[in-house]
Amino acid sequence: MTRVGAVDCGTNSIRLLIADEDGEGGLTEVLRDMVIVRLGQGVNATGRFAPEAIERTRIALERYVETMRSAGVQRVRMVATSATRDAGNRDEFFAMTAELLGRIVPGTVAEVISGDEEARLSFRGAVGDLSTSSRDGGGPFVVTDLGGGSTEIVMHDAAYSADVGCVRLTEHALNSDPPTDAELAEATSFVAERLAPAFAAVPVSEARTWVGVAGTLTTLSALNLGLPEYDSEKIHRSRIPFSDLKRICWELIRMPREQRAALGPMHPGRVDVIGGGALVTLALADEFARRAGIDELVVSETDILDGIALGLVN
Repeated sequence: MTRVGAVDCGTNSIRLLIADEDGEGGLTEVLRDMVIVRLGQGVNATGRFAPEAIERTRIALERYVETMRSAGVQRVRMVATSATRDAGNRDEFFAMTAELLGRIVPGTVAEVISGDEEARLSFRGAVGDLSTSSRDGGGPFVVTDLGGGSTEIVMHDAAYSADVGCVRLTEHALNSDPPTDAELAEATSFVAERLAPAFAAVPVSEARTWVGVAGTLTTLSALNLGLPEYDSEKIHRSRIPFSDLKRICWELIRMPREQRAALGPMHPGRVDVIGGGALVTLALADEFARRAGIDELVVSETDILDGIALGLVN
């Protein structure tokens, strides 16, 4: 049995999955964890990582490395996504990851993956345990990974990484609490502009089921389910009709920060950016309804981490 460790470092969070090969080409989860580190803080404006953002990430990764060592991880892969593709001082980040990851497997360093590979890893992880039965909506699936700096849209044979996510959009346009009408208009226009090439590249009209992954969408699911606190088992494979999805999104967008922070399932690190994520979600829902007649979102707790880990055992 092989035990693997997968680390995903995005614009807003760093996450860890430790899993065992199950002997049938799949995984048995051992541990899953997430820390909001905001690595992409200010990158959209400055083009560089802030020193305090690198330090937050270093602290979190050092804890993950010690966890993986204690758990007996034999293979490890760490990928870095949108913010790291954009940062001019990313060599500082890579030097830090090389020093820490080398404690598990000498020579290991974080990899900057392309938006295309990010999308395909997310697709593999998201649909790995979904069947083609009516219970899960049935394929073809279109998967979206709504991150901090980018949003991936992918089907089996096509993928696109759009430069818009909850952090990037918030920093670009949403400066007031709650946002003004002018800010919402600017943000909506920005989302439409950034998503347009994705819908030109990916034939979403052929999709039957929309599967969404990552923190914005899982949080929306938790709120739709009325959970007093975050519960991944109840969220995984949950379904949100578009009527409910749009209602929740607009409530979050118009809600002041204090009220958002008081919501039971809301992670503190998402409070300031969930409105931006909700605006991207609304745009995605409108396009999937118009182009494919889809009327609900299936939320998956398996995502790019699972795709990374599967690649280590297959």
